[in-house]
Parts: sequence; C-alpha cells; structure tokens
Amino acid sequence: MANLSTTRRTALVAGVFFLATEITAIPALLLYQPVLRDGNYILGADADNRVLVGGLLELLLVVAVIGTAVTLYPVVKRQNHSVALGYVCGRLLEATIIVAGAVSVLTVVTLRQNLAGTTDTGGAAVATVEKSLVAIHDWTFLLGPSWVLGINSFLLAYLMYRSELVPRLIAVLGLAGGSLVTVSATAMLFGVYGQSTHTILALPVFAWEVSLAIWLIAKGFKPSAIPSISSPEVEGRAPLPLG
Repeated sequence: MANLSTTRRTALVAGVFFLATEITAIPALLLYQPVLRDGNYILGADADNRVLVGGLLELLLVVAVIGTAVTLYPVVKRQNHSVALGYVCGRLLEATIIVAGAVSVLTVVTLRQNLAGTTDTGGAAVATVEKSLVAIHDWTFLLGPSWVLGINSFLLAYLMYRSELVPRLIAVLGLAGGSLVTVSATAMLFGVYGQSTHTILALPVFAWEVSLAIWLIAKGFKPSAIPSISSPEVEGRAPLPLG
C-alpha cells in the first residue's frame, strides 16, 4: 500500500506539471504578441509589463517541462532505461530552447527601455535588430515546443504504451501526435506550409498532453501495471534472497 500511495503521488505531481505546461505556454505566446507581431515595438508603444509577464510564464513553463521528466523518470525507467533517459535529455533540450526564445523576446524589451526618450535611435538599424531577435524566437518556437516536443511525446507515449500505465488509447494519441508534430515542424522548416497549418497539425499532441494530465490527476497510473513496473526483474536485477 505504501508503494501504491507513493506511485499515486508521483502520477498526481506529473499530471499537474503536464497541465502547467499548457496553462503557461499558451498565455505566454499571447502576451508576447506586441513584440512578435508589432514589427516596430522598440520605437513604438510600451507594453513591457505584458511581455515581462509572458517571460515569467515561460520560466514557469521551463520548470514544468523539466518537472514532467524528473517526476516520471523513476517510474518509466523500469520499462526501458535508455528510452526513459532519452526522454529526460529531450525535455532538458526542449527547456533550453524555450529559454533561448524567451531571452530573445526579453532583449527586445531591454532595447526599447534603453532607447526610450532618445532622439537619434537609428530607426533602420533598430528595426533590423528587432526583426533578428523575433526571428530567433520564431525558430526556437519551431524547434523546441514543436520538433523536439514531438520526439519527447513519442518517447513517453511509447513507454506508456509498453507499460500500460495509462489507457492505451491515450498512449496511441501520444504516439500519433508526437510523430505528426515533428513531421509537420520539419515540413514547416523547409517552407512547405505556414504557421496556421502547423498549428492545426499540432492539435493531436496538445490533446495527448491534456488527456494524459487529466488522467494522471484524476486516476493515476493503472493499478494493474504497478506490479509489473515494480518487479526487480524488470529493472534487470535478481530478487534478493529471503533469509
């Protein structure tokens, strides 16, 4: 019972972290819009506080992204240690890319504050710098929360499918959604289509994360799968002799 209780808490924390990734990521992107879509933010209107709140949300997103991997690793490594380790490393890479994108946006805010009130700002040069920083964010958004996220989702969904810790329908959604968003990000990388099409194709991976989060919070891991992931043989160790 003690082991089951610990596993239940692990599932609950992991579910909260997954839910937090959605709660922070989407509002952060919306709050960034004055910088990402204005085109003349540095010399334009002041929306610094709004953008800074978006930056804070992305920092919380990074915590949640890493939290999902760290929380689930002790459980899923019993199914396949190499794949579980790959998932942790992938989430760390995803978090690093997200931070790089956030820094580029926040740098635009710093430039606007430093140039506020000056008479000779070199408009063309400033506009070029701003566009460059926004481009960095756009690329990090494609590579981190899309391309790498898809691979991470596939790895975790594979572990969930093999272990049956959650219903296989949810795991299959992760396998399909993770594959689709990575393929879509690759297509967008080469200019096959634009952001609107990619957003539609990313909906399955969004559904995977939300459904996984809700299941882990409400139900936890399937009890029938707990003995199999807790057995010494699964971890590659022989059981200790009794007496």
